[in-house]
Amino acid sequence: MGEVLSLYTTIPFLGLLLSIALCPLFFPQLWHDHFGKISAVWAILTAIPLIMAYPKAAVHELWQVLTLDYVPFIILLWSLFTVSGGIIIRGNLQGTPLANTLILFLGTILASWVGTTGASMLLIRFFLRANSFRKNRSFMVVFFIVLVSNIGGALSPLGDPPLFLGFLHGVPFLWTFNLLSPMLFMIIALLSIYFLLDAFHYKKEQPVPRGIKGSTKKIWVDGLINLIFLAGIIAMVLISGLVNLGPFSFWGIEYQRINLIRDVFLIFMGLMSLWTTPQSIREDNEFTWVPIREVAYIFLGLFITMVPCMLILKAGDKGALSVVTSFIKEPFHYFWACGILSSFLDNAPTYMAFFCSILGQFYPGIPEGVSVPRLLNDHAVFLKAISCGAVFMGANTYIGNAPNFMVRSIAEESGVTMPSFFGYIFNYSLPILCPLFFILGLIFF
Repeated sequence: MGEVLSLYTTIPFLGLLLSIALCPLFFPQLWHDHFGKISAVWAILTAIPLIMAYPKAAVHELWQVLTLDYVPFIILLWSLFTVSGGIIIRGNLQGTPLANTLILFLGTILASWVGTTGASMLLIRFFLRANSFRKNRSFMVVFFIVLVSNIGGALSPLGDPPLFLGFLHGVPFLWTFNLLSPMLFMIIALLSIYFLLDAFHYKKEQPVPRGIKGSTKKIWVDGLINLIFLAGIIAMVLISGLVNLGPFSFWGIEYQRINLIRDVFLIFMGLMSLWTTPQSIREDNEFTWVPIREVAYIFLGLFITMVPCMLILKAGDKGALSVVTSFIKEPFHYFWACGILSSFLDNAPTYMAFFCSILGQFYPGIPEGVSVPRLLNDHAVFLKAISCGAVFMGANTYIGNAPNFMVRSIAEESGVTMPSFFGYIFNYSLPILCPLFFILGLIFF
């Protein structure tokens, strides 16, 4: 199909991505009330024409994407979101530059294991409470978004959706440790810049208001039972990548038995968290189902609409995007191309598009079961480039990654004046992030 599909079949995918990028900015109420319907319309505009033109092949491709990619993806996000929502950090900490830097470092490390969404929801309110006496908190939240909601998710498939999609398509669980060096480069650089900025503002804001200085109280965590469920999720995802119980076929699609067991277990962990965690903890954590419901609806549309794009990219030079793919050949090109698109579109489908493009470039027409191991053996730097581009550059805008908007919303509810969409780009992304990304690209790609 990828060799015969026209570029017109990618229009619904582009339409949905533009809807995600622009509607929350220019039509926030419309988006808030009807985002599920908007996503469904674009999905229908993709599925019906495809099925009419290629009945058997299109149904096969759509069913495969939904059952092999979308369902496991949502189950993992739901389980991590549910379990992390049952953990709350209490107490009061004085938001000094050193304390804030340590919180950001802790959140960045946690993000790879509880997900960028889980780590962000776990720490953002505690971070804001620790700095409630500070006058300028907007730059703090921006660095929180960059480090905890994005870059911190680079070390495991649990961290960020793009890497989990790669895991579902045959990338080994521990392979993402190859991203440790570029991740450490970004963490050290950004935490150093943050500490200097925070120290500058902290010195200007002295003296500390009475009752704050030296009043740090004991810090404790409620909902610790959820750590057991969190450990269970991590262990089961790791086991699913290491254990082979054999496949079974359904509707002409091959499924791995261990993956089915994994998904059932993750659902069970989420249900156990809901059953054992006191409702008061979730209320104090301001836990609601709105964020995960929005992700589920929007990503259902994304996974359906990106089917033609993936098929065309997999066709390589035989597909309708051969002119574009001919210019993106080197790892440095892939790093920036995937990163720039991940800045303004969602980084998960962007990663998948370039993942398919790499397979199309080196192994056109070869099944993933054969091509992915060969890619890791012969051209791993290309996968490393798109992984870093997707995960890191999702921090360039509010719309680059799902937790970005959630953190911004929570901060504004707490009285923090956040930069506008373009203010974020011109004050932080262009002068700070992009130069660091350029240096990173030169060093590693």
